[in-house]
Amino acid sequence: MKQRVNQTQKSTKPNSKGKAPYFRVRRSLFKKYLIFGIVILLTSFIALSVTMYIFVNRYWEAEKKTSLIDNAKRVADVIESSSTYLPAAHMLIIDKDSPVGLTVVNMSEIIDADIMVVDNTGKCAYCSSEEYDSFASDQLPSYVLGATAKGEFFESGTLDGYFPNARYTAGVPIVTDTDDGEVIVAFCYASTPATFVSGLPVTFLQIFFTAAAIMLIIIIIFVASMSYSMSKPLKQMSNAAKKFAVGDFSVRVKVTSDDEIGELATAFNYMADSLASSESMRRSFISNVSHELKTPMTTIAGFIDGMLDGTIPPERHDHYMKIVSTEVKRLSRLVTSMLSLSRIDRGELKVNRQKFDLFSLIITILASYEQKIVERKLHITGLEDFRSITVNADPDLMYQVIYNLIENAVKFTDEGGTIHFGVEETRYDISVMITNTGPGIPPEDIRYIFDRFYKTDKSRSMDKKGMGLGLFIAKTIMRLHGGDIYVESRVNEFTTFTIRLPRTETYAAPSNSDKKNKYVETTASSETEE
Repeated sequence: MKQRVNQTQKSTKPNSKGKAPYFRVRRSLFKKYLIFGIVILLTSFIALSVTMYIFVNRYWEAEKKTSLIDNAKRVADVIESSSTYLPAAHMLIIDKDSPVGLTVVNMSEIIDADIMVVDNTGKCAYCSSEEYDSFASDQLPSYVLGATAKGEFFESGTLDGYFPNARYTAGVPIVTDTDDGEVIVAFCYASTPATFVSGLPVTFLQIFFTAAAIMLIIIIIFVASMSYSMSKPLKQMSNAAKKFAVGDFSVRVKVTSDDEIGELATAFNYMADSLASSESMRRSFISNVSHELKTPMTTIAGFIDGMLDGTIPPERHDHYMKIVSTEVKRLSRLVTSMLSLSRIDRGELKVNRQKFDLFSLIITILASYEQKIVERKLHITGLEDFRSITVNADPDLMYQVIYNLIENAVKFTDEGGTIHFGVEETRYDISVMITNTGPGIPPEDIRYIFDRFYKTDKSRSMDKKGMGLGLFIAKTIMRLHGGDIYVESRVNEFTTFTIRLPRTETYAAPSNSDKKNKYVETTASSETEE
């Protein structure tokens, strides 16, 4: 046992190439299925053969019993009517050369059995075969004579050693009429070798074994095919898993059935797609993080070094310090996103519910983007249809969600485009829609838009500050609130993000409408001046 354990431990060590260790399968699943199937088939074939042998042997034995007894009775009738009976000796005298003897010999040949006449003491008085003349001095066992005296006798065997080989033997008594009535004067036995194969028709054996052999070959081929078809996808999955271990996620398993193996293959391919997507996002994330860290740090280091070594004159320090401050804030946003992601992964992102006005939150965030909105001549619509919306949610987390959506809308809206706000209320929830005109989101990106580290702007021409975490965090926050976030987009037309929150209470607040009108008027006047 110790040696086997050591061998197992040895097999788990990394190889020289640094590949992940795995246990070597000593016998493939295909071989196991094939061997198991062949064993079952052979066992079934043997059981069928034995059953067939017993059934046919019994049938053949019953046929032999009936045939031998009938023929023994006919011979006994011939002998009784044509032989000489000596009452004093209670013996029949049969001469082989007499008509009776010749008749018995002929009947023996016709029925393919030896005829033997035995006296009351069990000694052979006549035998149609010269081979058994040597039995003249032997006596049949008393149980054989006793059983025959009762009317009929049949046995398969050597008659307790009387015959050297097993035989089918049937006997009947020879009865004659005397002054004292019917008397058993002798016994007539018909005997034939008890060889199953020699007795069974050869044609039947050929048909049975030929058919059985053909069926056995066909079934073995079928079992081998089934075993191969079942083990092939598993082997492909094993090979694919080994490639996954070294970072190759391009392999897929071909789904050839809709059973459990096919379902497993489909799930495996789905897992491979998820791993490939995660790997792609991981690489993209590393690239993005490297760029996001490198660019501001290089800028900060360059400007500070320039101020320290005098390359940048003192009168320009304030200008470049503002740039440094902007880059530091950029790094801060990156760290904040990473901390939020870490809290989500650890399950530490908790919801501190409070009742607050969601409309006021939207107005506050829009005000922070007023300068960019004016610079890009964006039109804000739909706010005139809003009214105060009181929700029971975490104001800080909801601020993060709304801020991210408005930031994306401002960032991706074409210059002079429109950002539209809409609201829908039902008995159960409240939905807020933020729609912006612009390039939209390609259909192939819609399914990944809420995945972590995913960015639709691969060129980074527009989304230079994004890390691909904002929408993932926003969706996580909404689901923590019992709500959700959805997206609908049409390329080169529009993109709409919808957030849905469970409904709590709704109150009217004129003061908020005044804030709204004031903001709209300010934006409009700014656009006119532009």
